[in-house]
Amino acid sequence: MKHSLSQNQFARRMEASSGKFYRLAYCYVKKEHDALEIISEATYRGLIHLGRLENPEYFDTWMSRIIINCAYDYLKKQGKYQYTEPDDTLPAPDTDFSVDDRLDLYQALDTLSADERSLIILKYFDEKSFREIADILNIPESTAKTRLYHSLNRLKSLYQEA
Repeated sequence: MKHSLSQNQFARRMEASSGKFYRLAYCYVKKEHDALEIISEATYRGLIHLGRLENPEYFDTWMSRIIINCAYDYLKKQGKYQYTEPDDTLPAPDTDFSVDDRLDLYQALDTLSADERSLIILKYFDEKSFREIADILNIPESTAKTRLYHSLNRLKSLYQEA
């Protein structure tokens, strides 16, 4: 039996997860304005297709998939699958990484395919479990693990070459 969310419930959940969703979009485009544009489009698509959400407990997973698809669409439309220097509007993560380290990381991520980048962003930036990643990307959990480790090995080899 389907238990759809009302538009008010949708709005409350979007507001509750807005920071997480913004960070996810930002990881793809690295500019505040572009990330906000992606969130706006994803919110519109989510609201339009709200009836397709069969289980409200999977709202974050469902919206993450919509955000990733919107980010891919935006990047294709803009022709931005190359490195762009991130702006300083996103607060620095709670790590010991320097600005140069973070720029290197963003640059390295841009060398990966869109699918590989998604895996790393979901696992390490959005802190999703392999099960959640598999659900978001609509792939088996074992495939998510294998592809993630393959992507990490590619990043490692890029750093060893540098």
